[in-house]
Amino acid sequence: MATKAKIAILGASGYTGSELVRLLLRHPRVEIVLMTADRKAGQPMAEVFPQFAPFQLPDLVSIDSIDWKAAAVDLVFCALPHGTTQTVIASILKARSDIKVVDLSADFRLANPADYARWYGHEHHALDVQAEAVYGLPELHRAAIKKARLVANPGCYPTCSILPLAPLLKKKAIDSDNIVVDAKSGVSGAGRAAKEGSLYCEVTEGLHAYGVAGHRHSSELDQELSIAAGKPVLATFTPHLMPMSRGMLATTYVTAKRGRTAADLHAIIAQAYAREPFVHLLPLGQTPQTRHVRGSNLIMIGLVQDRVPNRVIVVSAIDNLVKGASGQAVENMNLVLGYPETLGLEQIALFP
Repeated sequence: MATKAKIAILGASGYTGSELVRLLLRHPRVEIVLMTADRKAGQPMAEVFPQFAPFQLPDLVSIDSIDWKAAAVDLVFCALPHGTTQTVIASILKARSDIKVVDLSADFRLANPADYARWYGHEHHALDVQAEAVYGLPELHRAAIKKARLVANPGCYPTCSILPLAPLLKKKAIDSDNIVVDAKSGVSGAGRAAKEGSLYCEVTEGLHAYGVAGHRHSSELDQELSIAAGKPVLATFTPHLMPMSRGMLATTYVTAKRGRTAADLHAIIAQAYAREPFVHLLPLGQTPQTRHVRGSNLIMIGLVQDRVPNRVIVVSAIDNLVKGASGQAVENMNLVLGYPETLGLEQIALFP
């Protein structure tokens, strides 16, 4: 039997951390040997998330207590808040050049340090490490991810929005100056920490936009859509909070070029993702629902011809905690460790 890779999860007491545990417990080639938390340090995982009571897991410890030079770890998932991750990852990679890291924060997603400073309000504190980070969207950067020591796992909104648009921009099939992304997310995207805006009474029976004209994920959209188009792209992006625990739906409005129709754009996406295990394109005219991907690592995409000539409506759905975070992180782990990309991610969506 092949030796199992030893895995650490930093920030295991959050939603993305617990989702990593859920997925990795059924992964046949890895073993979770180390988990950290801040306020929950010293507690068994079963006390923090009772669903893990039947499983043998290490107790949560503080990050400061870890000697990375001595730690028997092959890969680290870092599920810490942005701004706190840079020095942590820099210290890990300095201590052990052989350790691989998949970072689920925003700290290493932007290749240009000036963009990071602009969107996150402070200078980047690990520029040497930033220089080697690879943006972890497997469908677009698979070859580079396989060779990476540090993978920057994408945000949920960018994942849901970039994947349908990238092939269309590469083929110059749509107007790159006229892209509008209207996206909606479940409350788990805000994290597990107590926040007034995430309280039940603040969220239930309502819907609201936030980060209007200035959400930080716009920076990832700018970066990746510009790469796909081969020129600067600034999409209009507005996120909304939905009264549901998980799920994400992006409705994107694009203008087809040179008389192309929704059928033409559908064919481009179908060709681009024909062999992608986690991208499912619906028949032309059909659109996905968040409940159709809940708990899975899938993105479902649908296209509809608008009644306005040359305009096409693209709808994409993911589970924000799986393909939008922890599932894609496991996908990236599989790539950097040389495992089959789908290993441990074969879950079918949970419905109802």
